[in-house]
Amino acid sequence: MRETLRDIFVPHGYRTFLAESGEEAIDIVRVHPVHVAVLDMHLPRLSGLETLALVRQMRSALPAIMISGDWNENLMRRALSEHAYCVLEKPVSRHMVVHVVHKALQKFYNN
Repeated sequence: MRETLRDIFVPHGYRTFLAESGEEAIDIVRVHPVHVAVLDMHLPRLSGLETLALVRQMRSALPAIMISGDWNENLMRRALSEHAYCVLEKPVSRHMVVHVVHKALQKFYNN
């Protein structure tokens, strides 16, 4: 999924960082100027929500988009409690993910 997302965003001029795990995502946010995080719910070791909670300790205002193959109301409540911008259900269309990332960037950086 992460390679597919990279292939979607690079032609639009976005610089992407790929993480294989929640821990790696946290390291990326710690070291690089990340403007939006797109996190899968099911990551090795740490879940996407656990990763987001730890990222929030470093970058409380970073817009985060969660992606899940098993979307439900409980997941939505948990994601929103961690201040996720939104939760997208797999399969995610190319157009939808680009649109949501663009909207998140506009909201957080073009106020």
